[in-house]
Amino acid sequence: MTKKLVRDELWSIVEHLLPQHIPSPKGGRPRISDRAALTGIIFVLKTGIPWEELPQEMGCGSGMTCWRRLQEWQKAGVWEKIHCSILQTLHDAHKIDWTRVCIDSSVNPGKKGGQLTGPNPVDRGRPGSKHHVITDRNGIPLAVALTAANRNDCKMLTHMLDNLPILNTFQGGPSCHPKKLHADKAYDYSFCRQACTLRNIIPRIARRGVESSSHLGKHRWVVERTFAWLHRYRRLLVRYERRADIHSAFLTLAVALIAFKFC
Repeated sequence: MTKKLVRDELWSIVEHLLPQHIPSPKGGRPRISDRAALTGIIFVLKTGIPWEELPQEMGCGSGMTCWRRLQEWQKAGVWEKIHCSILQTLHDAHKIDWTRVCIDSSVNPGKKGGQLTGPNPVDRGRPGSKHHVITDRNGIPLAVALTAANRNDCKMLTHMLDNLPILNTFQGGPSCHPKKLHADKAYDYSFCRQACTLRNIIPRIARRGVESSSHLGKHRWVVERTFAWLHRYRRLLVRYERRADIHSAFLTLAVALIAFKFC
């Protein structure tokens, strides 16, 4: 199971980004290895099972052990570092296409409520959260964010653009600055176009009442496909975590795993 969920190629990226554990001078029970804990975390992310039902025969320790490791690494910024490291690898291999990026969001029910949840306007006001994603032309997720379900997409455009990864670009290598941004009618506001222009990005935003919906997906279908990949991780399909940091950790890990598939 370890080799299947955490392959050697992935572990070589993750291993040096994890904080070093300092053993307690009082001793105690042996610590579960980081690779085993990561396997348990990914298993819960993929299957959506409760932490307490994590199979003991996997050798990942208890579900609470994996939960603590998820929280610890989220606090240390490990998941963002993993995502950025994978994107740097893809950029160095010229696999990220910066000529066009796409932005969109997806609403997910949050049955237990909690931080960064709000009334879902498309689900009779039930609590939910929203995942915001920017992808490159190939559908590689470049940036992700979590908000309440009632947060307008247009209000997140500037935040998402400012959180695009800052990657090292060697002389003669490809640029890591998007040339165009494609978005649907939810971003059809003058301040959204101005935000793109100020960042030297050409906005390609669908206009309400002008453009036909039948032509809107010509370039933006890649971000819809990325959401389909994202929701294969069943822990993200319905939000059960009341804490926003835990759900954000799962979300960032999922986009990192999707990006890793392009390596």
